Amino acid sequence: MDETCFMTANLSCFFLASVYVGSLYIWKSNEDRNHPKTVIRRFISAFCMLFVAPVIVYVTLKYMKPQESIDLLTLLGLRWNGLLLAIFVPVILTSVLFLGPITSSFFDGSWKDLFSAECWKNNLHDILWIRNQIVAPISEEFTFRACMLPQLLKCYSNSQAVLVSPLFFGVGHFHHMVERWRQGMPLAQSLLLSCFQFAYTTLFGMYAAFLFIRTGNVAAPCVAHAFCNVMGFPDFGEIGRLNGWKRIVLASAFVVGLLGWYFLLWPLTEPTLYDNNP
Repeated sequence: MDETCFMTANLSCFFLASVYVGSLYIWKSNEDRNHPKTVIRRFISAFCMLFVAPVIVYVTLKYMKPQESIDLLTLLGLRWNGLLLAIFVPVILTSVLFLGPITSSFFDGSWKDLFSAECWKNNLHDILWIRNQIVAPISEEFTFRACMLPQLLKCYSNSQAVLVSPLFFGVGHFHHMVERWRQGMPLAQSLLLSCFQFAYTTLFGMYAAFLFIRTGNVAAPCVAHAFCNVMGFPDFGEIGRLNGWKRIVLASAFVVGLLGWYFLLWPLTEPTLYDNNP
């Protein structure tokens, strides 16, 4: 492994993560992260990162490999080839993984919201919904996947990059610990919650990095991220709250979903399906 390349790529990714998180705090405000003013200001920061991050990527890649030509848009996963499949297939694949929670939604009737025009109308007028389902998935995946992986892949193998890149993503969520602490949550509880968040965001980051590398399209991790945000962290405790056949069906759905996702992961992300020839 080229030591200079290794150091440059990792420092650049650390810098990118720091700039992304730092951009959220340049606004002086006493309101919490869910206040509309704070959310709108952070929207502006996220929008600016869509232009700042690619510049950092280009400069870093030119420094690491000055002799190589750079097709920046392709490296960032911004391409038309395979776009439709990159949008729909990851949703299907992630739906299989969430078969348990989806089954639970049929039991409690919440699945009906998906087909409710009134529910969608309310969502599109809810700034927090827009943040969680649209702005955050796009801005985070663009920065932490599309902009970091092209650099890491210059000095890591695909499998190594899948393992390394999510660490920047997971650590990048630790700033929520300070916010919760300032809002009155005990420091120990805030730290424990952040460690849990680090664990599952890192696991998701591995999945998102895998999707990006395999499909070559940033849309794939974006839609998977949005879907996961809609579903939330699986509530395994729901199994214990049900009785009889419902408990058996729900428990089976969690197991079948995980196994189905595992066996479908590679064939449904075959690079040739997405015209991805790295």
